[in-house]
Amino acid sequence: MIITIDGPAGAGKSSTARAVAERQSFRYLDTGALYRAVALAFVDAGATPTNETAQALLDDCTIDLQFDDADTLHVLMNSNEVTDTIRTSEVGDMASQVAALPAVREALLPVQRQIATRWSQSTGGVVADGRDTGTVVFPHADVKIFMEASLEERARRRYEEYQTAPDGDPPSFASVREEIRQRDAHDRERDLAPLRRPDDAVSIDTTSMTFEEQVEAIEALIEQANAGTDPFPSH
Repeated sequence: MIITIDGPAGAGKSSTARAVAERQSFRYLDTGALYRAVALAFVDAGATPTNETAQALLDDCTIDLQFDDADTLHVLMNSNEVTDTIRTSEVGDMASQVAALPAVREALLPVQRQIATRWSQSTGGVVADGRDTGTVVFPHADVKIFMEASLEERARRRYEEYQTAPDGDPPSFASVREEIRQRDAHDRERDLAPLRRPDDAVSIDTTSMTFEEQVEAIEALIEQANAGTDPFPSH
């Protein structure tokens, strides 16, 4: 089973996807981590995010996601651990830019599908979150979610994340809010794989929902799919 959770930055996709995967004994596929790993390669190289630069960097770059014996996710770039390093604001800014490059998306598409195939064979299911997991990466997913929240709420969540980021110099709330606003515009307006709600997805607005309510809502949809009930009654 493949479950996709798409939506804008700070909507609660990642934390919810992790919890759903854990409760269902599935694997969590953090597609954003793959793009952030590519972004880290750009940052480390001091490279401008262009298609040509991406092709050159990716020729010498291997990226993978692995779980250890304690079921902790590790992001590897050229076999080096970068799980924490990719979560800085600088890498986040670069990730939105490199995600719009055709060379990057083309390179990571088979990586995502290969990881999902590997994990689903061992656990029976994968929960993936990102910007286009339900529209491009896994268009035939069993359950598709589009998770949303107000800009203010998403900024608050991301601001709290930055307080514990490894770079040690968290930005102000105002700058975080502006960062997310700009990323929203960029992700929705880009020509290649823009952020949009899949036609067959269920929309969930998490602005006033508790974390537990978010998780339970998605688990209910999975149960309906497993029972053969149409989780998309509007269709």
